[in-house]
Order: sequence, then C-alpha cells, then structure tokens
Amino acid sequence: MSDCLLNELNEGQRRAVEYCDGPQLVIAGAGSGKTRVLTYKIAYLLERGMVPWNILALTFTNKAAREMKERIGRLVGQDSAIRLQMGTFHSVFARILRAEASHLGYGSNFTIYDQADSRSLVKSIIKEMQLDEKVYKPASVADRISMAKNHLLLPQQYGNSSWAADDAQHKRPMISHIYIRYAERCRQANAMDFDDLLVQTFVLFHNHEDIREKYVQRFQYVLVDEYQDTNFAQQEIVLLLTREHGRVCVVGDDAQSIYSFRGANIDNILNFQKMFQGAQLFKLEQNYRSTQLIVQAANSLIRKNERQIQKNVFSENEQGERLTLKPAYSDKEEAIIVCNDIKRIRRQEGCEYSDFAILYRTNAQSRSFEEQMRKDNIPYRIYGGLSFYQRKEIKDVIAYFRVVANPNDEEALRRIINYPTRGIGDTTVGKIVETANLHHVSLWQVILQPVVFDLTLSKGILSKLEDFKTLIKGWTDRQKAEDAYELGHSIVMESGISKEIYSSTNPEDLSRQENLEEFLGGMQDFVESRKEEGREDEIGLSDFLQEVALLTDLDSDGDEEQSKVVLMTIHAAKGLEFPTVFVVGLEENIFPSPMCVNSMRELEEERRLLYVAITRAEKHCILTCAQNRFRYGRMEYDTPSRFIKDFDRQLLRVEGAGLGIDMKSTLRPKISNFRPSTSQNPRPVATQFVSDPKPRLVPVRHEAPQPRSAIGDIGLKEGNIIEHQRFGVGTVIKLEGTGENTKATVAFKNAGTKQLLLKFARYTVIG
Repeated sequence: MSDCLLNELNEGQRRAVEYCDGPQLVIAGAGSGKTRVLTYKIAYLLERGMVPWNILALTFTNKAAREMKERIGRLVGQDSAIRLQMGTFHSVFARILRAEASHLGYGSNFTIYDQADSRSLVKSIIKEMQLDEKVYKPASVADRISMAKNHLLLPQQYGNSSWAADDAQHKRPMISHIYIRYAERCRQANAMDFDDLLVQTFVLFHNHEDIREKYVQRFQYVLVDEYQDTNFAQQEIVLLLTREHGRVCVVGDDAQSIYSFRGANIDNILNFQKMFQGAQLFKLEQNYRSTQLIVQAANSLIRKNERQIQKNVFSENEQGERLTLKPAYSDKEEAIIVCNDIKRIRRQEGCEYSDFAILYRTNAQSRSFEEQMRKDNIPYRIYGGLSFYQRKEIKDVIAYFRVVANPNDEEALRRIINYPTRGIGDTTVGKIVETANLHHVSLWQVILQPVVFDLTLSKGILSKLEDFKTLIKGWTDRQKAEDAYELGHSIVMESGISKEIYSSTNPEDLSRQENLEEFLGGMQDFVESRKEEGREDEIGLSDFLQEVALLTDLDSDGDEEQSKVVLMTIHAAKGLEFPTVFVVGLEENIFPSPMCVNSMRELEEERRLLYVAITRAEKHCILTCAQNRFRYGRMEYDTPSRFIKDFDRQLLRVEGAGLGIDMKSTLRPKISNFRPSTSQNPRPVATQFVSDPKPRLVPVRHEAPQPRSAIGDIGLKEGNIIEHQRFGVGTVIKLEGTGENTKATVAFKNAGTKQLLLKFARYTVIG
C-alpha cells in the first residue's frame, strides 16, 4: 500500500495496519474507525504480496462483509477483493463443510436448519418421548442445546457434565436424551442447524489433522471482526487455524460486549493475550462519530466497570452539548417529551426524521411512542420485526425447495407433505415417522420404499404418497438442468401453492400474493446477478437456499423510501449511528433489567449496553425515565436507574427538577449484595456451564401514590399549578361546571392543553 494511502490513517490506525508479525488484538473504541483499519490492513497485506485467497476475514453479518469487500476493491481493485475468503463465520464454514462433508458422515447437499426448524424438531422429539411440554418447553430445550453446542459440549459428553446435573436439579433430567436423539435425527435428515456449522467445523479440524493442515496452509492470515461477540466454539476454531503461524488479527471493543445471551463470551477478548502467545495490543481511541461531551459522558459511565481493557477514548469534534436527562411523570409524558424534542430539533436544524433513533431495553416499550407518533403524524419504523423470509407463505415455498434439494430434510418434508392439502394427514405422517425411527432412516427413505420398511397404510393413502413422491422426484431430477428461478417458479405453480394463494382476494391473501411475487422476483435477481458476476455454477436451487439460510435480520437495510424515525432495542442498534439518539426507560425495573441485578458480571453487561446506546449518538443524546408506568392493568411507580449516578455530574444536565431527581441520591448498587465476578476459564468444557437464564424475577414495585382530587374544601382556582400523574405539571387556565361535573382546562408543560373532568382526575395542587 502506498504511503499516500497510509497517510489517510491516524497514528494508532497506521500502527495497527502495519503490524503483521504475530497475534494482534486491536481494541477499537466506539466510532474509532474499526472497519477502516480492517479494510486497510487487508489491502496492506495484498500490496505486500499475499494472494487474496490466502486471507480469511470473518465477520458477524453479510452486510459487514459486503461493505469491507467494496472498500477493499476501491483501494486495490475489484479483481483482488472478489477473491478474498471473506464472510460470516457461518457462511465461510458452511462452504468448508460442504466440501468436506463426507469426512463427517454427511452428504454435501445437507440442509441448514434455522431456529424454527430446530425448535420444531425438538418439539416432535419431546412429544414422541411422551414428556410434559410444560416441563420440557421446546423453545427452552432447543436453546439449552444451542448453548451447549456453543460451548462445544457434544451430546455424548452432555450426560456426564455439570449441565446435566443442573438439569436434574431443575427437574428436567431427560434433556441429555433429547439432545442425543436430536443429533441423531439431524444426521438422519442430512441436516445441520446453525450451531452445527461451528461445532462440525471444530470437529472436522480437531479430528482430521490432514484437513486442518490444508486449511491452515490456505488461510495464511486470519482476521476476525467484532471479536467481543465470539463464543467459545468460534474462539477454538480460530486457535486451530492459527496456532502454528500466529498470523491472526482480531478487532473489537470489550466495552461493547452485549450478547452473552447468544453465547458471546467477553473473556475471549479480555484474555486474548493469554490465549495467543506473544500477542500485541493496539488501541484505537479517537472517536470520529460523536461530540466531545458525549464521548466524555460515555467514558465516565463505562469507567465504573471493573473488568475491562483500559482505554481513553477521545474526540476532536466540536464540544457539543451535555447529555440531557428528561424525567417524566409517566410513560405517556415520556413519549410526548420525545416527540416534542423530535419536532423541535427537526425545526431548528432542518434535519430528516431518519436522523432520530429511539432506543429501548425491551420491545414492549415501543407502544407509547408508536401511539404518540401516530397522533403527531411523525413517520416511524420498527427496526427488526418479522423478516420477509419468516412469513408463512415464504417459509412454505422454501420448505418445498429444501425437500427438492435434500429429500431427507425431515422438518421441511413434514411442513409440505400435506400442504396444499393432498389427503396425507397427521395420522399417516405419524406412521411414517414411527417407521423411520424404528429403522433409523429418514422419512423420505420410507416414502421411497414403503414396502421394504413395512409401512402399513391403505391402498388409497399409498397411492397419494406415490403421487407426492413422483412430484418431488420430478423436481429433484431437474435440478442440474434448471437454474433456481426456473425450477422455483415451476415448483410454486405445480405444487398447488400458487392456486391456493391466489384463490382469494381478501386483504390478507393479497398481501401473501405480493410477497410471493416479490420472492420470485428476488430469485430471478439472484440468478441474473450471479450470471453477471460469472458465477453460473452457483445459480442452482441449493445455492439459493444457502443464500437465504444465511440471511439475518441485522443484514436487512429496511424500508428507505420515506424518511422515518427509527425505533429499536439497544441490542439491535449496535453498529449504527444517528445524529440524535433518545435512550428511554432509564428506570430500575427496566434498565438494568431486573434479571441482571444480582450478578456483577451481568450488571456490567447492562452498563455496557447503556454505553453502546449513548455512543450511537453523533450530536444529541437525550435520556428519559418515567416515574409512573401503566403496567399489569394499573399505574406503577419506579425509581430512576442506578446508572444515572454513574455519569460525571458535570456532563449530565437534568431537566424537570419537580420530579426530585438528585444525582447524589440516585440508587447505587451495594457490592456486598452481589455474587463475585468470575472469569469463565475456557477449559475444560464441562466446567463452562452457564445456567439457563433465571426465571423472570418479579421485581419489587411500588404502586404509585394516589394523588388527591382537589375539589370542594381543598378548592381549585384558575392560575393554580397542578401535578398530574400522567401529564405532568400544568397551569389551570379555566374552570367550568359545578360539583361532579366540574371541568378544568389545564395547559401542561409537555402534554399541551387538556380538559379534565375533576372527579376522575388524579392530580395534586402544588402552587
């Protein structure tokens, strides 16, 4: 890379890019140019003579991989960029596993099960084992198996581990047996779930030294993005690929480690220098995103965490304004305050609605903001929600595709065997499943040879099964001759799905029709795009299915046709940035989560979550909390979050003194009440047990004090100032009527003018 390009980097970035002599940990503070360092480093390696296919770069989203490839292409040319081995952990390892599947006893056409498939299979197994679904909840058991896999705890080891002991303590001793049967059924169906893409890659490299050496030779330099989000399995695979040559560069920020519920282990980044001998530490500390005061406030918060890699993030942007805390009387007033601020800032600065983000701890908090934005005609969108590929009509079509690509795929086969209805009911399917389990074969093998496996069904049902088999085999035989769109279109038309979906003109079915048309259009675009890229050998149905299976909600770019305020959880906001950010619901029973207040380790992650929220802001960061929230059918009283006290008092401006927010007295945790923070040593695996998330605690809540209605002998006069439980502080500007019919017109500070029938109004006269 020319000195001219290196001169575009600051000193810390340049040092991180130029160091290539061994294991390297790059701690990239929020907004410090993490992606820039990764892309320039890869370009630097290419210019020093390394060929692109010897560089492996692992990311957590397809979007991140695409963005990096595009940037590298602009630096060193598209020909080199396109040959890089770059993608998500799961997509890269899926390609390796397809090439090496025979060594693991799989066919190269294995299906990738998503979360819904896994849970469905677990549910079937629980039912077959005649276990109580109230005790063995399919979703919980599937999540338990997933977490075990993330810790490389295989089915055969599980029964003798501390995990199984914990299961027995929680009266779920059969989970180990469910796990064993689940693994057997996946193998029979020639299927891997998302966790298997990691587990089987580890097994492949761990058990087959010749194959590991082949990929060590191929991947001569390994780079990992967002290393703080890696789990135990991912770390072990990186170790297996780099332990000889040590040419590994991981980039991340321990202060932004917020995904432990997905299996991410902050110890991977905190202990990197212990795990990788001779590792060098580099720090990117200049924040290019936020104003100086936002960065300083975020620093003052995160310093309260004990377990972290110390750094001093700074900004040379304008000083900007302090963080502002705006307490509200209720969640209703909180929403009004936020909407008023959006209108005010937009009016003052002439910005777009898309420049605003409202971040919350839980999805349930969106309701009040949605309602208020509808009233104020503020356009908004919920980031996330049901993704396109999770809609029923799309999942039905994809299930057909999966069976055609891999007829042994049990979950897909069960979904479509009687859709659209063809007279093969649950009883018949149950007999097929029973026969398949008896002979340890897939359902498809039984359907292919019902006589061989002694499947006892009536002649009429056998005839229907024969028709179904002929339909599937016809499409399967056409796979090599037709591309994904040609075959996919035929399947939609010939299966009866098209006829079923287009049989009605009600609004719901019209929506399904539009979705199906969009899906087929996307398939056509998939085929045409790959043809243009010279990838004509990757336009088949299996190629399309792999593309779809690896899509995630985080990769969705959303609807950008209209500028809209974005509402999302803080977890979903990581990696994004906005000129103005509202962090709402800073109350004890919400943030920190009541499930996380008994463990210092968990509480520190909650604090990191707030740090992530604040560092999304470029110019304005506004915090809110509500004194009262309408929950469980009643108004409840909450105290401000303990985290408010963690900010430097000089960096946080508090509005609404009438609510009595006092930085000195805001609740702080008592360390003596906490379990000590413990580091999870990655070896041995059996001691890696992390218990199921604790059942949701019933937080200590106080019912909101009931204000007096100031009528009769108390008296209420025009000009009085009142404190209303939902609307906050206001001035009485008019009184009319008598007795029970007395009405007051009140001009509230935030909620505008309201007319209150006093016999139902909850308020207190304060002036």
